[in-house]
Amino acid sequence: MVSQVSLRDVPQANIFRKGDVFVLFGELFGRGYANGLIDEARKTGMTIVGITVGRRDENNKLRPLTAEELAQAEANLGGRIINVPLMAGFDLDAPAGEPTPTDLLADMTLKSWQDDKLDWQQIERCRAVGVQRFKGSVAQVMAELDKLIPDGSHAFFAHTMAGGIPKVKVFLAIANRIYKGRGERFLPSSALLDSDLGKLILMNFDEVTANTFQCLIEGSAAIRARLEQSGGQVRYSAYGYHGTEILIDGQYQWQTYTSYTQGKAKMRLERVAEAAWAQGIKATVYNCPEIRTNSSDIFVGVELSLFPLLNALKKERGGVWAEAQWQACRDVLQEGQTLESLLQKIDAYNASDVMKGFRNFAAWPMANSAELADVMIGTSEEITRMHKSRDALVTDVLSSLVLEGTGPLMFHESSNPAGPVLWLNHDVIAKQLNQIHG
Repeated sequence: MVSQVSLRDVPQANIFRKGDVFVLFGELFGRGYANGLIDEARKTGMTIVGITVGRRDENNKLRPLTAEELAQAEANLGGRIINVPLMAGFDLDAPAGEPTPTDLLADMTLKSWQDDKLDWQQIERCRAVGVQRFKGSVAQVMAELDKLIPDGSHAFFAHTMAGGIPKVKVFLAIANRIYKGRGERFLPSSALLDSDLGKLILMNFDEVTANTFQCLIEGSAAIRARLEQSGGQVRYSAYGYHGTEILIDGQYQWQTYTSYTQGKAKMRLERVAEAAWAQGIKATVYNCPEIRTNSSDIFVGVELSLFPLLNALKKERGGVWAEAQWQACRDVLQEGQTLESLLQKIDAYNASDVMKGFRNFAAWPMANSAELADVMIGTSEEITRMHKSRDALVTDVLSSLVLEGTGPLMFHESSNPAGPVLWLNHDVIAKQLNQIHG
């Protein structure tokens, strides 16, 4: 994308009704972005169907869920799960008797990884096996799903797959230096991306985060054709990230977390949606704001973009309800610390020359720098110390609000989407939340 297309107004459309089918293309673990969409589908009376990524046995072989695991997963989803393993990526795949990519990484150490080389012909053979496995499983899932979606009904496919980091011990140590390190412990993200390890991770990111969306769209072509011929409609959504507009100096301005290693895969995800859209398929990637999750906590500083949402709630006329959110955030700060002083620190952070240099949309995703790490990680740690407990943070409150706002925005916009790639910035998130709590 050479420029962003932002959703500015809260959408009101809804083509979905009782008996239509909502399909979650990705397993639901805990509480995250997908819950908001599921909540909206449930309110509408849609039938909810999910999938599983499967589990690994003691030999790392992929298997379906056991009866007990399936029951628990279906209770968590609140719907039926098609029990065909749809684990994406190829890090644990290989032709019979040959090493997997994870096997090839096993001997890498913190001293050697930047110079260690991989056998790319072997990697490509593994990738081919993984892709074939995944596409075969998608075909099985779609055959089962076809029986569950009646003629003439509407279907909403929500893609939630992301990630793809191989499970190797050395990566955690590397990640701690790239995403948490300062001073002598700092490691530039470019060092990872220039290494064979980094190139493999980027390949796997593409397969998990982006190419699975293509597989979903292609794999459901027969269902889509059947529904459209019988008067139904089909929609596809996916979760993107490509920076977010937040309030800086009283204006909504684009900014981003750096270094976002999945950035190129998220841009590939956007291109998948654009290609589908060009063929008349209503597929939309929604670029959502930064939030704190269990998986994002390694990225120290990603949460700093959340704080200006407090100002957006007031700017978009949140009134009494907005004041209550401010108070909820005040309540988790130490005695003597004020929310106003916290926001002043965020203002100073965003006004710094270092951060201004990374507000470059055309250059996204940029590599990090030692100067960035000092400012971002330093500010993050300073603000965290203002809280009573690390287990109850302002960003927990704000992350929950973002999750609450994105669900209805994506669900209703998908009824009549404005385009293949849309940004959900703090302005429309605040407008949606204020409308809900009016």
